[in-house]
Amino acid sequence: MRTKRLFVDGEYGQIHLRLATPESGTFKSHNRPLFCLHMSPKSGRIFARFMEAFATDRQVVAPDYPGYGESDSPPATPAVTIADYARSVWQVADALSCSAIDLLGYHTGSLVAAEMARQRPDQIGRIVMIGAPVFLPAELEAVKTHFEPVPLDEAGTRFINMWQSVLKHASKGGTLEQKAESFAENLRGGENYEWGHRAAFAYAPQFPAMVKSLPQRIDVINPDDDLYQATLRITDVLQRGEVHARPQWGHGFLDFDTEAAVSDIRQLLEITPPPTVGMCPSGF
Repeated sequence: MRTKRLFVDGEYGQIHLRLATPESGTFKSHNRPLFCLHMSPKSGRIFARFMEAFATDRQVVAPDYPGYGESDSPPATPAVTIADYARSVWQVADALSCSAIDLLGYHTGSLVAAEMARQRPDQIGRIVMIGAPVFLPAELEAVKTHFEPVPLDEAGTRFINMWQSVLKHASKGGTLEQKAESFAENLRGGENYEWGHRAAFAYAPQFPAMVKSLPQRIDVINPDDDLYQATLRITDVLQRGEVHARPQWGHGFLDFDTEAAVSDIRQLLEITPPPTVGMCPSGF
């Protein structure tokens, strides 16, 4: 299965997305399109291998948030927010004429998923999150400091730190080539590469209450990565759904263990599935 790469108009300019559609005869009409929401400072590219493998019986869409990947950037002020990112994904859904969708959020994308469900609750079926952090106040202050932008210098300090972070949190067994791809995505945000983390940390205090208020079933995959401990706390606010520990995975598992990830996420989405409406009818 190959994906198409498209641009649609959004409020900050053009939004880039990847779209994978099942071959004729394999689509199941009861499956909603799955929108994949990326972490920071990445793009929809982190789902590229996953969506090609997953899109055997439903459409899969992976947009780039404004300012990431190939999407145009929002203005510097006011600071971009999770609500802005959520609205941009809804602009993609509207451009594709999707009336109802499922969501797969990854780190920042988990917060975007919760906000999308708040904005249009009647258009969301099922939600799967990869990492769903509930930060203690001291932890939140620590991650804000850790993810402050690193100024450019001739020693390449920013890039050394980025590469070391990629190596630290990558999936066990991932190749250097896969880690290099992940590193390259970090660079595409330019000087605004930490805007996504800034938006996520601003939203973080309200995230647990938002998750608790949502009527959808939410299943949370908890890999062995930097949000593992904080994600354990989401158990206390989940009304419908579970936390599923996946200690064998770290960052990059969608590339490194694609088939297992596809099987796992497909099963989670199919637990007592709600009524669905099928593919986005757009002619893209």
